[in-house]
Amino acid sequence: MIIIAGPTAVGKTDLAIQLCQKVQGEIISVDSRQIYRYMDIGTAKPSVEERKLVKHHLIDIVNPDEYYSAYQFKNDANQVVRTITEQGKIPIFVGGTGLYIDTLLKGIFEGVPRDEKLRSELQKIEKENPGALREMLQRYDPQAASKIHRNDLKRTIRALEVCIKSGRKFSEMQKQIKSADKYTLVILLRDRTELYDRINSRVDMMIRNGLIEEVKSLLQRGYTKELNSMKTIGYQEVIGYLEGSLGYEEMVEAIKRNTRHFARRQMIWFRRYKEALIFNLSKDEEILEKISQIVLEKTQHGLYSDGGL
Repeated sequence: MIIIAGPTAVGKTDLAIQLCQKVQGEIISVDSRQIYRYMDIGTAKPSVEERKLVKHHLIDIVNPDEYYSAYQFKNDANQVVRTITEQGKIPIFVGGTGLYIDTLLKGIFEGVPRDEKLRSELQKIEKENPGALREMLQRYDPQAASKIHRNDLKRTIRALEVCIKSGRKFSEMQKQIKSADKYTLVILLRDRTELYDRINSRVDMMIRNGLIEEVKSLLQRGYTKELNSMKTIGYQEVIGYLEGSLGYEEMVEAIKRNTRHFARRQMIWFRRYKEALIFNLSKDEEILEKISQIVLEKTQHGLYSDGGL
């Protein structure tokens, strides 16, 4: 199946909608923020009009205070693929969340369930002694530590959780995962100046369309700034503005700057996919036709026929 990925604001949704219209496809979102209800403007969800043109899946499926994992995404995506293929249509994955893309391409390990008490204890240790968890992981599982960025506290805690609960190394258990071979990853890029201009314009549009009011509404519903969902770029800066720690212009510039930095991190992540097909939207005007041909060729070879991941 086709996965269309790329940094934020590159133009994934526009191209994917045109692609689906050409090949009778439906879109499966690969975005860890668009899953949340009530968070529309700041997550750049496809508009109501766009969703009328092409059916989108895995958008608005959980509330902002609900937990949702990459493992759940894989299971939900599996079911959606079956539904789409049973209707004789083609599933097109679209999004920029690297972890979700890895879940599709490489599989996922979920052999040890979450332990919230243990996680809280680990977080307390890190708060009292910054860097302690990193040192702990290097002792328990040096191989895992070498692959997890030293500032990635979330993945460090997960690796330690697996080590402590199972008595085995996280890196060894991950080797049991079987990778998938049924995907073609397409990465969309733009020249950096153009991409950054698009990001800046998108942020201005979000503000005009009511991002501040959307954040106020979420807070009024009881969704606090401590929630993972509310730490999304755009929402955290607006909260700072509402609390008085940022001025209006500071808020807008912070959203633009943080979004540009996020896009750069995404592009670094995408470099890991050596087999991906890369297209530059700034230079290639025939991308839609090229990707359409790829999809149709795979359809003719029956690669969508089994309805599973």
